[in-house]
Amino acid sequence: MENQYDVIVIGSGPGGYVSAIRAAQLGYKTAIVEKYSTLGGTCTNVGCIPAKALLDSSEHYHQAKDQFKTHGINLGDIHLDFSQFILRKSDVVKQNTAGLVYLMKKNKIDVHQGVGSFMDATHLKVTGDNKETILTGQYFVIATGSKPSSIPGVTIDKQRIITSTEGLSLPARPASMVIIGGGVIGVEMASVYARIGTEVTIIEYTDSLIPTMDKELGKALFKTLSKLNIKILLSSKVQAASNTGASATVNFLDPDGKEQAITADYCLVAVGRRAYTDGLNLQAIGITPEKNGKIAVNKQLQTIVPNIYAIGDVIDGPMLAHKAEDEGTFVAEIIHGLKPHIKYDLIPSVVYTWPEVAAAGATEEQLKAQGVVYKVGRFPYMASARARASMDTDGFVKVLVSPQYGEVLGVHIIGPRAADVIAQTVVGMEYEITAADMARLCYAHPTYSEALKDAFLIATGQGAINI
Repeated sequence: MENQYDVIVIGSGPGGYVSAIRAAQLGYKTAIVEKYSTLGGTCTNVGCIPAKALLDSSEHYHQAKDQFKTHGINLGDIHLDFSQFILRKSDVVKQNTAGLVYLMKKNKIDVHQGVGSFMDATHLKVTGDNKETILTGQYFVIATGSKPSSIPGVTIDKQRIITSTEGLSLPARPASMVIIGGGVIGVEMASVYARIGTEVTIIEYTDSLIPTMDKELGKALFKTLSKLNIKILLSSKVQAASNTGASATVNFLDPDGKEQAITADYCLVAVGRRAYTDGLNLQAIGITPEKNGKIAVNKQLQTIVPNIYAIGDVIDGPMLAHKAEDEGTFVAEIIHGLKPHIKYDLIPSVVYTWPEVAAAGATEEQLKAQGVVYKVGRFPYMASARARASMDTDGFVKVLVSPQYGEVLGVHIIGPRAADVIAQTVVGMEYEITAADMARLCYAHPTYSEALKDAFLIATGQGAINI
C-alpha cells in the first residue's frame, strides 16, 4: 500500500532525520513526519545552526573592532549591518534545510508534512493543511524534540519577553537585554549580543555559570564574559518579568534576598527546555508521559509499546543534538537486530562562546561526591605558543585521571577550538587509552591540541614540555 511503511519517524530534527536515514540505509521503507514546512527541527532552524552562524559573525565583528589593530590591520570606520547579520544566518539555515531535502530524496524517504497523531500502535494520522493522511507502520520512532520552558512569574509573549528562537531574528540590534539563565543557551546568546554592542545582563539562579559543567569552567567563563562587559548576577532568583511596551522589566532577589529590578529592551528567557509531545495522542497507545513530560524507555530506547521507540529530547538525558543523532542510529540498528551501544557519560558537552567550552566524562565535583581518587593535570593556554600566536590565551585544559590504572575519568576544556579538541579525548576514553598513552601520542606543533598532551603529562607525574 502507498502509505504503508516499515519505519515511521515522527520529527525531523537531528535525531529524527538521522534515524530515518539509517533505517533507509538498512533497507527499510521509511517515512518521516514533520509538522513544520522545513525539515531539521529546532537545531537546524532555530537552535544550534543559526546560533553558531550568529556567534561566528559576532566574533568576526568583535575581532575587527577590538583586535585587528594589534595584528597591524587598520580598517577605519567599522559598523555592523544588523539586517545582513541576520540575513546571513537565515541563508545558512536555508542551505542546511535544502541539504536535508536532498538527503530524504537520495535515501528514498517519504516526507509527510503535518501533525502526527497516534490512532493505535500501527496507525498514525497526519493532519496538514486541509488534509488528513493515515500512515501504517510496523515500527515508530518518536523524535519530537523540545520547546523552551519558563519559570513561575515569567510569561513568554514573544514580543519583549522572548526565547532564543525570537532572539535569533530580532528586527534591530537591541540597546540592552536581560537574559534569565546562565546555562549554555544563555551564555551563547549573551556572547552574540554583547559583541555587537548590546548592554547584556545575565541573571543566574545558581552560584555558577554553566552549572551542570565542571565548576572551574564556570569560573573561567565568568571572567572571559566579563571582558565583554556582560554583567553577570549569580545566586539571584527571578520573581517576575513584565512587558512594559517598549521594554521589559525583570524583578529578582539578589544574593542577600533584597528585591531588585532591571529594565531592558528585551528579556530573553533561557532557563531550559521541556519535552514536546503535544498532539501525539499518546493515550491512544497507552503511553503516559512522566512528570517532567518525558517518555520512559528501556535500554533499547523502547517505550512500553514494543514497536514504538523514543529518542532525543523527549527522553531522559542531556538535550543535545549529537545525543539524539546517536540514539537515532541506535534505534534503527536495534530494529535491524544489530547490537549498537551508546556510552552516555562520554557524550561531549559544548558551549560555543569564545573561548569555547567542552567537556566529556566526570566533573571534579562528581568524582569528589563519589569518593573516587583522582589526579589533576591542568595546562593553561597562556603557555601555548599557538594560542599566543592567535591572541587566544584565555582558558585551560584540565584532565582527571585515575592514579591506579591511568584511566582518563574526565576532560574539561575552556579555550580556542575546544569543541573540536574534545573529540580526540572522547576517542581515547571510548577505547580506554590511558593518560600515559594519550601523552605519548605525537601532536602537531604548534596546535591548540598540544595543551592536551601537556595536561596528560602533568597528570601522569611528568612536566609540561611544550610552549
